Amino acid sequence: MRISKDLPLSEITLRRYEKPFDLEGRELIRKFCLSLGLLQPGDSRDIIVDILAVLLIAKKNKEALSSAEVQKRATDYRKENNLELKGVAPSNIRRQLKKLKDIFIIECVNNNYRVSEFEDLDLIYNKKIEKFFLENIQERVREYFEAVKKF
Repeated sequence: MRISKDLPLSEITLRRYEKPFDLEGRELIRKFCLSLGLLQPGDSRDIIVDILAVLLIAKKNKEALSSAEVQKRATDYRKENNLELKGVAPSNIRRQLKKLKDIFIIECVNNNYRVSEFEDLDLIYNKKIEKFFLENIQERVREYFEAVKKF
């Protein structure tokens, strides 16, 4: 009998926090990342917050950015917010971009990154995460429930 590796085909973490009524700027983006499981509670290496912030700013101008430009702008954004320059290495920037890409928040077109189709995040969540990504995961979990029921 061959046992497959326990590597998930896909996964998502969702967390519920208080309503964002008094959050703004970087703290709002940070809570958003925590809510989507892009960032773990207590993480001091939170460059993904800055990456998403600069991509959202670029979205306003319908700009797509190279990973080098994302790195530069994220570094500048951290400096503006008086934060240490943790996690700004090019390899880490690419890893964080992949995280955002894997859950369909951003896409890569001609080696440039942008918020998926320059759409609003709530539409991306509804169309790509909730109706496609999450539904596929839920369907597979239901299959496991059925299989375990027969155990």
